[in-house]
Amino acid sequence: MPFASFNYRYFIRYELAVGLLIVFLSSCAELKRPETTPYLAETQPPPKQEFRWSNGGLPKSFDPARASAAPETDVVRAVFEGLTVLDPKTLEAKPGVAEEWAVSNDDRTWTFKLREDARWSNGKTITAGNFVRSLQRLYDLGDRAAHRDLLRNFAITSGKEKPTAKPAQPEDFVEPSQLEEPSPQPDSDNRPPPGDLKVPVEDRQVRLSVSAPDVHTLVIELNAPDPHFPELVAHPIFCPVYGDGGVFENEKLSNRVVTNGAFRIAEITLEGITLERSKTYWDRENVKLDVVRFISNAKPDDALEAYRSGAIDAVTNTEFSPLVQKLFSPYGDFRKNAFAALNFYEINYRKTPFNDRRVREALAISIERERLMSAELEPTAQPALSFLPFAAARQTKLVQDKERARDLLEQAGFENGRGFPVIKLTVNRNEMQLRIARVIAKMWKDNLNLDTEVVARETAEITAMGEAHDFDIVRRGVVLPVPDEYACISAILGEDPRLQPGSADPFVNSQANTNSNVGLSESARFANSNSNSNDQKNAVQRATLTEDDALYQLRVIPLYFPTSFALVKPYVMGFDTNSMEIVDLREISINSEWQPNQR
Repeated sequence: MPFASFNYRYFIRYELAVGLLIVFLSSCAELKRPETTPYLAETQPPPKQEFRWSNGGLPKSFDPARASAAPETDVVRAVFEGLTVLDPKTLEAKPGVAEEWAVSNDDRTWTFKLREDARWSNGKTITAGNFVRSLQRLYDLGDRAAHRDLLRNFAITSGKEKPTAKPAQPEDFVEPSQLEEPSPQPDSDNRPPPGDLKVPVEDRQVRLSVSAPDVHTLVIELNAPDPHFPELVAHPIFCPVYGDGGVFENEKLSNRVVTNGAFRIAEITLEGITLERSKTYWDRENVKLDVVRFISNAKPDDALEAYRSGAIDAVTNTEFSPLVQKLFSPYGDFRKNAFAALNFYEINYRKTPFNDRRVREALAISIERERLMSAELEPTAQPALSFLPFAAARQTKLVQDKERARDLLEQAGFENGRGFPVIKLTVNRNEMQLRIARVIAKMWKDNLNLDTEVVARETAEITAMGEAHDFDIVRRGVVLPVPDEYACISAILGEDPRLQPGSADPFVNSQANTNSNVGLSESARFANSNSNSNDQKNAVQRATLTEDDALYQLRVIPLYFPTSFALVKPYVMGFDTNSMEIVDLREISINSEWQPNQR
């Protein structure tokens, strides 16, 4: 069987040699690529309902409020449960602690009804008050909380203004996990201490508009309408914590933490974390796994060797080179998805000539993204013709069209690029981003006859340029932590997208042809053609709550979605991969009867 006795440590190190061999073989027309086995590694399944998962190093904390990415988010989803959970297949909200919910006619007031049989791992009832206190704690943590910008649409009842999100930063997405040894076990149990959280007086004056009319009813008020709010609160940061959460300040990793999810923390070692099915979980009879083991493998070759030998059943949250990904792609246990993150170019729409929408659209639709993928990014990215990777079936997308881009530029007064200033394209100091920028600059030259100066800057410099609006076009990247449309567009735009009305339209030049729809798909062009110019001008002055609005305004140019991948043994049932990298351990089971070489 191919790869059966191969040492993957050396496979990774000598991948270049393998790549050269592939090039040689592919150049020989008379040679055929040998048939491969359907799976990268066929090993016996574990004899019991035990799932062994390598998802990076040890988590830094079990605190839901600090769960920014894997491995923390994976563990928190396993041992805690929020109002809702996301279906891995559809990314739609399913009932969690809340068995049902309702929304007001204006999509601003959400009412959640909690299950009466929802319990903490210590047997106590989960109440609406637990959620009120946990949400307020999340707010009060300030910058110490993960994804605090997800609170930006929560209404405030008193004190300061609502929190604002920082602009998306131009760093790469994947950062290596940092291992930390588990903290010693606390001497006392995890009962809630009396009193409120110890936060500054001025912070305590800021209260979220979240209330508990009764023990099992939670009401949340929003600033702007959000019909997808149940998807937002499915994020791990919105899971409730027992008491005031003080245990997380004293002990980062402890198996004494009171939880409310399908699994509880049983053991913590340097090698990983062991979970056991919770006896107090409301739906425990439908949880199939008895044990989940998170195996700490911070290095890709360690994780791959463990997977090959049968020591683990799945690998996620690790980095393999593009060549290794290409070699793995034929195998049935190698899975790849567009990751919920976006690389894009932000345009300074306040600056001439970029304040003309036709110019922004011409720049956006003249980029040949498939060429960009094949030249620099394949197979590590997918072209982005929209902003959200989990809305792949949507009809409204950018349409790449060089001829129409030239027409748009001519309509804006720059026929064949004449009179257009040199574009200053700023990217962070990253060799890959510099190569991408040069490829795009050449496309703008070839397709629009526009000259571009590519400039590399440090992250701090780029941030300062953005705050001062001192740029033409700048590269940014953002991870989209939830499939909530409002939250994602807010994260991409980097500021509250609800525009302030004024006498001047910041997105459409006074001389612009507001009926220009050439950069959009047919469905979007049809929708815009049925609106008069005043309606279209108002469209960019109203709240930017949808992806369609963002695609029309084109304040940013979507470029590509990074890809994520997983290795999952064929006997693992219910492990559904998706762009959010959400795994529902409640749905996973082990087919102990599966045998190697089974077809």
